[in-house]
Amino acid sequence: MAVFRIGAAAELLGVSADTVRRWVDTGRLTATRDPHGHRVVDGVDLAAFVRAAAAAPEEHTELSSARNRLRGIVTAVLKDAVMAQVDIQAGPFRIVSLMSREAVDDLDLQVGSVAVAVIKSTTVVVERPAPQPPRGRTGG
Repeated sequence: MAVFRIGAAAELLGVSADTVRRWVDTGRLTATRDPHGHRVVDGVDLAAFVRAAAAAPEEHTELSSARNRLRGIVTAVLKDAVMAQVDIQAGPFRIVSLMSREAVDDLDLQVGSVAVAVIKSTTVVVERPAPQPPRGRTGG
């Protein structure tokens, strides 16, 4: 069973460690102490927390079959005569969308705008990070 220290949980959630500590302190997220006294969050509890947060509908959204919605800030807009590229930074994730220039103009997408990337895909590649080698103690 995976457990995550506060900093690792914060990195996965795209928030600061202080934010995760506040969530634990206020009871929004459950944490326990490991044998060294560090607060840790059980992976199952963290997944449930993320699922619950994602289930809350955003204001002013249309009904959609797409479940992958990443809210972020537009960091770049490159337009030519017909097409455009829009870059959105959603937490630690960079999303690049290619769309018509007309769509960019209609949505008034500009650097600094808030936008939601709605992703519907038939192919999703899932990877796991390579296991980290055990940390050895040095010295005596």
